[in-house]
Amino acid sequence: MSELERIAGALERLAPAPLAAPDFGSATAFVWQTGPDALLPVAKVNRVSLDLLVGINRARDTLLANTRQFAKGFPANNALLWGARGMGKSSLVKAVHAQLIDEGLDLKIVELQREDLPSVGRLLSLLRGAPQRFVLYCDDLSFSHDDEHYKSLKAVLDGGIEGRPDNVLLYATSNRRHLMPRDMIENERSSAINPGEAVEEKVSLSDRFGLWLGFHPCDQDAFLAMIDGYCAAANLSIDPATLRAEAIEWQATRGSRSGRVAWQFFCDLAGRHGVQIS
Repeated sequence: MSELERIAGALERLAPAPLAAPDFGSATAFVWQTGPDALLPVAKVNRVSLDLLVGINRARDTLLANTRQFAKGFPANNALLWGARGMGKSSLVKAVHAQLIDEGLDLKIVELQREDLPSVGRLLSLLRGAPQRFVLYCDDLSFSHDDEHYKSLKAVLDGGIEGRPDNVLLYATSNRRHLMPRDMIENERSSAINPGEAVEEKVSLSDRFGLWLGFHPCDQDAFLAMIDGYCAAANLSIDPATLRAEAIEWQATRGSRSGRVAWQFFCDLAGRHGVQIS
């Protein structure tokens, strides 16, 4: 045996074995982790029912229709859900998935952390040959000035030479429409030799999403409607005037109104009245 053959054999023994695909029938949701690579099944997903998401009807209907098309094997678009904090972006993704599972569609959701984007090629190789269809979900996605992770994201959006697997779709949520701070965009444009190309590569990343769904701060009526919906779902009966006064006081102390603030108020309310939240 030659020296090169011995070295090659030693490297093969040191290299980890290719990751085997998990039993995708064991769960409807998975979390991707690295170091070592693994797709971990999620026994119970933290989510709310689709009908409890108030004030985002257009985004709800659009994302549901797009996801249903995909789950049935038809063409669909990657989606970027952007906008105000706490207005139900991530909740909508998980609620839409649950709705389609209830409809009997074999759709899986895989959560991918932004920090693990460089490993996305390995994840796609696992999903590519599976018979199921997957929504790859990346929450709170954004990039800083020296962040190169956005290049890995293109493997999902554009797919490189292999193309994106037909059974994989990407849904990402972000507070930023262009996935990077506005002041960074302006700073790079003003200091670049060619301002038109300075940030084109990063800014155009959001253009690769076929769907842009905007989420905006809610008004007081929508805020109170959210709380009414939570109370009705939990069979929690409270005098309407008292409920309204307490809810307005709660949002005033927080200095903001959103779906998240409404849910936090409801959790406090349910706890004070001894009501369990399933």
